[in-house]
Amino acid sequence: MYGTVAHLRVKPGQHQGIIDYVAYWRTERRPQTPGAVGGYAYRLDSDPNAWVFAIAFEDRASYEANARSPQMDADYRRLRALLEEDPIWQDGEILAGF
Repeated sequence: MYGTVAHLRVKPGQHQGIIDYVAYWRTERRPQTPGAVGGYAYRLDSDPNAWVFAIAFEDRASYEANARSPQMDADYRRLRALLEEDPIWQDGEILAGF
């Protein structure tokens, strides 16, 4: 598997928007995105405006195909409007689950 960990800084008052974005991805986009496995969204105890996404795909090829897609560009713009700054993305091979 392959995926990304994204570090997000959410604008104050936009937490419901992030929750809605995640729900949209889970119910609408993931079923239509080849190779998408799923993910998690964390809101950190140490800073409620700091969120982390952990997202998994079946393989690197499907992850990269999604990243290049026009739909993901539109999704990113929707997400970015809720954030104070660009996310920090850390991509990599998923070696194990626990």
